[in-house]
Amino acid sequence: MTPAISSLEQAAALVYEHMAPTPQLHWPLLCQELGAEVWVKHENHAPTGAFKVRGGITFMDWLRRTHPEYRGIVSATRGNHGQSQARAARSAGLEARIVVPEGNSVEKNAAMAAFGADLVVCGRDFDEAREAAQRLAATDDLFMVPPFHPELVRGVATYALELFRAVHAIDTVYVPIGCGSGICGVIAARDALGLDTEIVGVVSTAAPAARDAFISGNIESSTTAITLADGIAVRQVVPEALTIYRRGASRVVTVSDDEIAEAMRLYFRTTHNVAEGAGAAALAALMQEREQQRDRRSAVILCGGNVDTQLFRQILAGETPRP
Repeated sequence: MTPAISSLEQAAALVYEHMAPTPQLHWPLLCQELGAEVWVKHENHAPTGAFKVRGGITFMDWLRRTHPEYRGIVSATRGNHGQSQARAARSAGLEARIVVPEGNSVEKNAAMAAFGADLVVCGRDFDEAREAAQRLAATDDLFMVPPFHPELVRGVATYALELFRAVHAIDTVYVPIGCGSGICGVIAARDALGLDTEIVGVVSTAAPAARDAFISGNIESSTTAITLADGIAVRQVVPEALTIYRRGASRVVTVSDDEIAEAMRLYFRTTHNVAEGAGAAALAALMQEREQQRDRRSAVILCGGNVDTQLFRQILAGETPRP
């Protein structure tokens, strides 16, 4: 069910008690490169450097109101969700135990700890870390924050509400898909406003489960999800999210690590903004479809800018680092 516009506006009012809206900017040099009018929604300018902060605010408000018996939360992440949950939990006076997989981003781990997270390293990838978090929730009296929840979506939808109200008549929005809160938030805002904007999901060629599930209608998974875009490195589709984006998106496209790395370089060269791999995935998809978007008004969600320094140094040097 699509949240009513009043529900999204209430979520926005709550979010703005903790952060300012992020900008949506039109960069002439980027538009020149792509031959189209392009608007960038800069969620990399959010307090944690990523869009997830919004859902953390609304989710923690819901948790305190509906489950006051819990002393804290536990969740799994590759970084941005964990920063969001740690920031919101500590602000609410709750503990935050965050599980990350082995080999996770060093700088994202440091940021989560700085926001107050008690970090636990477990599992080879996000999906195994999520299983470990579920075990901790069962034994340590902590509330398990899922990667997808209506309150997370309601908070995240506020960035799309800002975008659609600031930029009129957008033809197409490209949105990366991890566990699905980002694209589902965009769909919720579009539908609540009664718009006809086309929404295109973006996944990595190395983690294509959401694309495969969009096509088949079944709950798909992949054996691995090893990609430069760690924020969308998810092996298993979230069924609740699939139901929403399969109905509300026009298609899901895949982009390679080489294409993502080039999009990261393009962002920096034309806007001097830093994008992490998942943050550049939407632009990579627009670059891939530039001919069909020529002379149209498109928007891309730069969902996060939290990339490790050494990794970004390699990318700016023209390399595509192999995870």
